[in-house]
Amino acid sequence: MPGETPNASGRLFVVSTPIGNLEDITLRAVRVLREVNLIAAEDTRHTRKLLAHLGIHTPLTSFYQHRQFRQAPELVRRMLDGASLALVTDAGTPGISDPGSVLVRLALEAGLPVTPVPGPTAAVALLSVSGLDTHAFLFEGFLPLKAGRKRRALEGLALERRTLVFYESPHRLAKTLALMIEVLGDRPAAVGRELTKLFEEITRGTLGAALERYGRGKVKGELTIAVAGFAGAPEHDKGGGSDSHEADEDVASDEAAED
Repeated sequence: MPGETPNASGRLFVVSTPIGNLEDITLRAVRVLREVNLIAAEDTRHTRKLLAHLGIHTPLTSFYQHRQFRQAPELVRRMLDGASLALVTDAGTPGISDPGSVLVRLALEAGLPVTPVPGPTAAVALLSVSGLDTHAFLFEGFLPLKAGRKRRALEGLALERRTLVFYESPHRLAKTLALMIEVLGDRPAAVGRELTKLFEEITRGTLGAALERYGRGKVKGELTIAVAGFAGAPEHDKGGGSDSHEADEDVASDEAAED
C-alpha cells in the first residue's frame, strides 16, 4: 500500500497475529513481517514458531511486559536511525491487554509514523458470536487480581448498559464468575475458551450456566467473558424494576456523599 513501505526511514508497524488458528494471519501481516528490519516480540520463542510456519526469517528481539519501559527507548532509537520495526504479541493485537502501548507512545512522541496492521482479537471474536447486544460494548480486559479491587471494579460496572467484555485466566475463572453473579446478578453471558483453536468451546446462556460448566475441575486455555449490560439483565436485578434513570441518580448521590 502507498505510504507504508517497511524499509522507509523509521516506521513502526503494530501487527496483529492469530489468537490460535494460524490461518487467521492476514496477507498484509505476512508481507510486513517479512519485509521489516526487525520484529519486537512479547515472547521470541512463541513468535519464532509462527515465523517458521510462515517461512519468515526476519530478526527477532524481545519486548515483554516487565521490561518494556527499559526496552522501548532503544527500539525508538533504532527506528530514528532508519530501521523499520514490527511489534507483535503472543496472540492478537499489541497494546490490547498486552505489551505495546509504551512503544507506540514513545514512537509517536519521537515523530515516527505508526501503522496498524489489524487482525484477530479475542474480545471481538467472542462478542460476534455471543448472542448478546453488539451495538455498543465496553472492553475491560483483565479485572484486578485482588478480591477487594475486583469487587469494586465490578460494582462500578453494575449499571453499565453496554455489553461487558473481559479476559480471564483459567485458574481464576470460577471465582470471577461467582463474584460477577454476586455483584451483577445472573445475567445473560457467553464464555469463550481456546477461541479459534482445535478445542474451541463457547458456553452461552447465563453467568450461572457458565459457573456450572467451569466451576468444577481444572480449566485450561485462554478465556474471554461477555456479559449483558444492565439493560439486558433480568428484571429482578434492576433494583425491583425501578427506573434506570432513578438508579443512576442514586449512584450519583452516593458518590457525592462519599466525596
